[in-house]
Amino acid sequence: MSTAAAPVRSLRPGIVLADLIPASRARDLALVVGGAALTGLAAQLSVPVPGSPVPVSGQTFAALLVGTALGARRGFLSLALYAVVGMAGVPWFAQGTSGYGMPSFGYVLGMLLAATVVGALARRGADRSVLRTAGAMALGSALVYAVGVPYLALATGMTLGQAVSAGLVPFLVGDALKAALAMGALPAAWKLAGRRG
Repeated sequence: MSTAAAPVRSLRPGIVLADLIPASRARDLALVVGGAALTGLAAQLSVPVPGSPVPVSGQTFAALLVGTALGARRGFLSLALYAVVGMAGVPWFAQGTSGYGMPSFGYVLGMLLAATVVGALARRGADRSVLRTAGAMALGSALVYAVGVPYLALATGMTLGQAVSAGLVPFLVGDALKAALAMGALPAAWKLAGRRG
């Protein structure tokens, strides 16, 4: 058998980018903690949206990248750690907030679900091409809103229509830009990994 076939097998669907690092419990722990920290740091890149209690931030993009790169299980654990530590008082939600009483907390819960789903899709190769990555990011974003917008309505007393206007519509252009970044970055990372393999 030729050793040249090994890199091709290592880049098959069924693995995610994080699986290219040699397996160990220390690796998994570092990836989970690192994913939570990345999401917390990205959340600090936030801009208030006039008329909305929800800011534009980098946390959703980070959460989707964490889920895609780490896979469903580690992505879920990473975002669960992010949520639990933020609920415990660490001010690393968007705009340096913490706790679970804020109107935008539903988006954090939605990110946990989205990271899990895009991680499962990545194991099926959804991050290997531009179109598949676009689909995975669009689904992940939709899941964030599917939880975040109704939570926003309940937390603020808004009607569902008002919550959509304040907590979804202003973010669509930004989400399209984030998806475009992911569409370029993730398939490129796989190509680079294939060349190095």
